[in-house]
Amino acid sequence: MKKTHDPYAALRYKEFNTFLLLRFAMVFAWSMQFIVIEWQVYSLTKDPLSLGIIGLMEIIPAVAMALFAGHIVDQNEKKGLLVKCILGFSVISFGLFLLTWPTIVSDYSTRAILYGIYFMVFLGGIVRSFLGPTIFSLLSLLVPKKVYPNAATWSSSVWQIGSVLGPAVAGFSITLIGVHWSMCSVFACSVFALIALTQIGAKPILNPKIGEPIMESLKEGVKFVFNNKTVLGALSLDMVAVLFGGAVALLPIFAQDILKVGPEGFGVLRAAPAVGSFLTLIISAYVPMNKNAGLKLLAAIFAFGLCIITFGLSTIFALSVFALFLSGAVDGISVVIRQTILQLKTPDHMRGRVSAVNSIFVGSSNELGAFESGLTAKLMGTVTSVVFGGSMTLLIVLGTGIFSPSFRKLDLQKDIDEHEKDES
Repeated sequence: MKKTHDPYAALRYKEFNTFLLLRFAMVFAWSMQFIVIEWQVYSLTKDPLSLGIIGLMEIIPAVAMALFAGHIVDQNEKKGLLVKCILGFSVISFGLFLLTWPTIVSDYSTRAILYGIYFMVFLGGIVRSFLGPTIFSLLSLLVPKKVYPNAATWSSSVWQIGSVLGPAVAGFSITLIGVHWSMCSVFACSVFALIALTQIGAKPILNPKIGEPIMESLKEGVKFVFNNKTVLGALSLDMVAVLFGGAVALLPIFAQDILKVGPEGFGVLRAAPAVGSFLTLIISAYVPMNKNAGLKLLAAIFAFGLCIITFGLSTIFALSVFALFLSGAVDGISVVIRQTILQLKTPDHMRGRVSAVNSIFVGSSNELGAFESGLTAKLMGTVTSVVFGGSMTLLIVLGTGIFSPSFRKLDLQKDIDEHEKDES
């Protein structure tokens, strides 16, 4: 008799629930901080390129440190590393709190304040290079393998809840209490995450090669990703789509100069993609997307490109919000499929390194996409830049679909069935 799908399987583990709570706190804090800083930087400069530089300042250390961070994660206990990551983020958010305090920065030039913000964002890139692999590795130690797909879905859902509320709260918070006290709220969230983490116990290190030379370790991680066509294909496709579809980096320009909707409208625009993605992720907990995963991923990213083009051409606030909402909804499909691929295909002892490569391919493409959007907006104009990015996304998806028939046939249900048999 066929087993009934349990949409709450991962939620039946206490430590996983605690993990979701602290993950929400960190995502909420990080996304809120990014929005507040975007608003502050553009308010100081009125230069779209300055928004791109924010992304560049984070991507440089994130990419440079990613593989090294993955090695460190695989060699060490995960809870202790997560404590260090959250402490690092707390220091950065407190530094930004001071940099946005008028009493402290009143004697400094705009350029000095701007450079100080960029420096803090740079430090944040270093922290992020360790945070992603640590979170990915810790998740797999909290639930059995047969529950990985469900756990990945709920983890991604919580990520999206934080992404929804962070930007929305940031927009209203800037209006109600100002940039300075908004940053204080971010700092408070990081402290809460540290407190929640005390409820998770230390976990065993599953790497059989403790003390392995770093170069050999890094080579093994990179080799695994590039030899696994399923993992490589999913990461590559998502990377280029996000790279050219990074219109969200230009939202302060749309909010202030094109749609003229102020900080509240900016918060709504910034939250709209995450709302759509969150709804998709919730649905996916009840309706798994493992069957015909390749075709679903290609269709989702193609639809994402269409949404970005629609947003770029729109001068109506409601239509812009709707286009961003739909872009998030189809992006949620990509998130679910990609996370399921990584959780199912990655050996336990290599999770840190594989996640690090993933952060280079996908995570950092968000920041590189922000820089690309800022640069092309400077050269082409804001609207042309967004339409160009969406069009490139469509071309890349069409090319992948035509020239990679094996990817079109990707089906993850067989892997899930095998894990269930192994643990039954």
